Amino acid sequence: MTDPTTPTPAGLPALEARLRQDLSWLELPARPWTMPRTHDGHDVLDVAVIGGGMAGLAASATLAHLGIRVRAFDRAPAGFEGPWATTARMETLRSPKQLTGPALGLPALTFRAWFEAQFGEAAWQALDKIPRLQWMDYLRWYRQVLDLDIRNEHRVERIVPRADGLVSLSMQSPDGPLTVLARRVVLATGRDGLGGAYVPPLAEALPCHLWAHSSDEMDYATLRGKRVGVVGAGASAMDSAATALEAGAASVELLVRRQDIPRVNKSKGAGNPGLTHGHYGLPDAWKWRLRNYINTEQVPPPRGSTLRVSRHANAHFNLGAALESVEVRGDVLHIGTPRGTFELDFLIFSTGFRIDLETRAEFAAFAPQIRYWRDRYVPPAGQEDRELSDSPDLGESFEFQEKTPGVCPGLSRIHCFCYPAALSHGTISGDIPAISDGARRLGQGIAALLYQEDVELHYAALQAFAEPEVFGDEWTPALPPAQRTALA
Repeated sequence: MTDPTTPTPAGLPALEARLRQDLSWLELPARPWTMPRTHDGHDVLDVAVIGGGMAGLAASATLAHLGIRVRAFDRAPAGFEGPWATTARMETLRSPKQLTGPALGLPALTFRAWFEAQFGEAAWQALDKIPRLQWMDYLRWYRQVLDLDIRNEHRVERIVPRADGLVSLSMQSPDGPLTVLARRVVLATGRDGLGGAYVPPLAEALPCHLWAHSSDEMDYATLRGKRVGVVGAGASAMDSAATALEAGAASVELLVRRQDIPRVNKSKGAGNPGLTHGHYGLPDAWKWRLRNYINTEQVPPPRGSTLRVSRHANAHFNLGAALESVEVRGDVLHIGTPRGTFELDFLIFSTGFRIDLETRAEFAAFAPQIRYWRDRYVPPAGQEDRELSDSPDLGESFEFQEKTPGVCPGLSRIHCFCYPAALSHGTISGDIPAISDGARRLGQGIAALLYQEDVELHYAALQAFAEPEVFGDEWTPALPPAQRTALA
């Protein structure tokens, strides 16, 4: 029975009306102000965003609100951008529910506002963590309510920065091959967007039907009745193990290199507005030291994800079980570790991602010319870190920089707004807590660059501006004093 004292949720139409009013009060989006360009009779975009997931949405919304002509492209079907409804397997997000995420400072655009509009405040208070698929529903609404221009099922095959101030994008679309020209390109391509899944070298010799990476799209029902091994102890390892167990795996062996599973999320302890806004200006040694410490300590798996595994009696946590060898006998994997040999039918590597632009065909035209942190900084002994060394050395608007100045004109017109920006800018381009701060930094930086490039045109437009505010009928010119005296 419904409690008559409980307020009825206002519903999404009321929230959307509130958001429209907020945007109107703030005069958003700004009026278009950039100088239109064409090339060979075709319009040139101000900014093309590659990726329509959370980062791509936040970047697109910010740029549009700044009056910049922006269009995003994503390879996934509409509503399936990012990992949330495809390769992610957690039950809930690990981020606290109250974080405002990509809301860009607009209360009516937050997940909480969206949730309460449908289910009420009492349901919000009762909610522990945000269900993963509900977060995807919220992002779908975010795109719709802001009317963002995102073209789905467009797969970018080649990005070429040019000396004439344009960047060329070659892609496959539902209508066939397509070339798009833009003045700036934003790569909002996610955790693996500048490389791909990492697996240990010994995996390369294994038959492909006997293993997968945790980020692969895969039907876990095929693991029913099988002995499964999961390499790793992070969030994706727990999610993969739990999904396999829930799909009916005969057993799951978690093979954990460390002697213990990390307990403390150091990145959570580092999160504050000072770091969000101050990381970019830190000396190189401090940037490296902070990120290396967090990497070394590692982020623990969420408690809920770990309990989701351990509630199964056929789940086994093997600590100190680093992979030493793998032998294939028929369709059985014999995994050698310091804890003994495990006989398995399938192996899932939850071993993260590697930054490696040169392995991606779409970046071939410029990847060798990028300046990476390995070209900029040599860490002290004991702080060596492959991920940090491979990270691109980015400018203040997330733009790539040339390793050798002048060799790759136009490279700085490509902006890296995804996880590999973390060493240069901090974690403001891929994770929920500070994604709005990152999007605003990106958008404001690109707006400044677009204006500076066209300052002569803007000055000419200023000179030509002729909208009168005073029409000459507001006063009567005074007579000279002598004439006024004579008429007195």
